[in-house]
Amino acid sequence: MFLLKLLKKGAEGDIYHTKFDNTPAIIKIRKSKPYRHEILDAKIRKQRTIREASILSEAKSFGIRTPIVYRVNTNNSTIIMQKIEGDVVKDLKGSKLQNACAQIGKITATLHKNGIVHGDLTTSNFLSKNGKIYAIDFGLAQKSIRTEDHAVDLRLFKEILGSAHVEVMDKLWNVFLGGYKSIVGLERFNKVLNQLEIIEGRGRYARME
Repeated sequence: MFLLKLLKKGAEGDIYHTKFDNTPAIIKIRKSKPYRHEILDAKIRKQRTIREASILSEAKSFGIRTPIVYRVNTNNSTIIMQKIEGDVVKDLKGSKLQNACAQIGKITATLHKNGIVHGDLTTSNFLSKNGKIYAIDFGLAQKSIRTEDHAVDLRLFKEILGSAHVEVMDKLWNVFLGGYKSIVGLERFNKVLNQLEIIEGRGRYARME
């Protein structure tokens, strides 16, 4: 295994191109935080590395396309995983972007039905390959069945659409919700949407203070 070049810098970890058994791969390295106590920092990075690798594999087990986890090293808080050769959904246009958002809605709903919140639902964290959508970067994912946590996931995606895809936001949001509802069913859909409205109401009230 050897590092090639930096692919993406994140607040929580950096991602590099690498190889695993001569196969193109990526490696995520969780960075040490100098403001945290050294022992606590190592513990947090280890726990989050284990959790991310576990959730990646769990999501794949119930049908979501995610990178294959090749190796986890808890000593240096790294994960080596499959490199998906695809287009970032954020860069798609027109019907391809709409179709991707509908699929992301279904993916999000499947995660929620299985007690997982992604934690970073953006069009930059999904890849499109041959018309199929792959979910990536589960670094902030957590286990939760709470309606509010699921609504927070949706709120983030809605906010991203409003900033990165503002001209077609309404259309993309509607197809996302259609995909989400098709998986969770009407009753659960209404509960999550009602909670989303409550969260958004808090935000509006806070801005008026």
